[in-house]
Amino acid sequence: MKDNAIAQYQQYLQAERGYSAQTVKAYLKDIHEFQAYLADNGGFQGFSAVQSLDVRVYLASLYDQVLARTTIARKVSSLKNFYAYMVSQGLVLDNPFDGVALRKHQAHLPEFFYDNEIQELFQVAYDQNNHPLWRRDAALLEFLFATGIRVSELSDMAVDQIDLNQRLVLVHGKGNKDRFVPFGSYAKKALTDYLENCRPELLAKNKRADLPQNTFLNSQGGALTPAGVTYILNQLMEKTTLTGKIHPHMLRHTFATALLNRGADMRTVQELLGHANLSTTQIYTHVSKAMLQNSYQNYFPRAKRK
Repeated sequence: MKDNAIAQYQQYLQAERGYSAQTVKAYLKDIHEFQAYLADNGGFQGFSAVQSLDVRVYLASLYDQVLARTTIARKVSSLKNFYAYMVSQGLVLDNPFDGVALRKHQAHLPEFFYDNEIQELFQVAYDQNNHPLWRRDAALLEFLFATGIRVSELSDMAVDQIDLNQRLVLVHGKGNKDRFVPFGSYAKKALTDYLENCRPELLAKNKRADLPQNTFLNSQGGALTPAGVTYILNQLMEKTTLTGKIHPHMLRHTFATALLNRGADMRTVQELLGHANLSTTQIYTHVSKAMLQNSYQNYFPRAKRK
């Protein structure tokens, strides 16, 4: 039953929930890891044999690994949803993950770039004219910042999703939810340059019969993966004077923070980011408040005692 239940759940996630292959893979990975843990600690007797005590011991093992709270929350959510499905199908009697509460923690503000930092990143992207793929890298950086889209959405984005005349992109988001996102003149110029003067050369290197329709390609003419995007951004980051690491989501955070700091309303930002719940977007208001407090402390003459 164990393998059959997982196979049924996989079909359910793909066919009925419309989840992407990447999301389904993440769900199944969490389930298999839980199954492997039980097998290594007393033996796996089937999902129906799992009790609340097993869940608490497993949760304690996750904390012992010093995993991020978000990682633990995702694993618990994956397993809770899996059991909810099995209950609905009559495969198990109850959900042992119901009522599981995670330890409280201090909420972390999302990382983002300040204006001077993002400008330095752009300067580096455009200054590497001797790099054969600088047009692609500049367009990639411009587009991520201009739209705030997820790295997976960027990797999957086909050329025909982009309307250069209207400066709009049709984004296929999580759960097959589509949204239109505008982009500015800087991104349009960089993207046009890349599409006309770089992408055709990359595509010519691909010898496969079924050429990729993806907008952004790797050096061999294949679709650029999320890991490839991260590598490109890290290469740019190393050429700056900035410290720390970069990840694609930082540009998404910067996009949202820049809009809110300049007066955009939260509902608009929610729609642009493709957030299902407004509460997910609200974390960026905390970023804005933190920036305001920082600026006040630094520049108001009587903010601090000497």
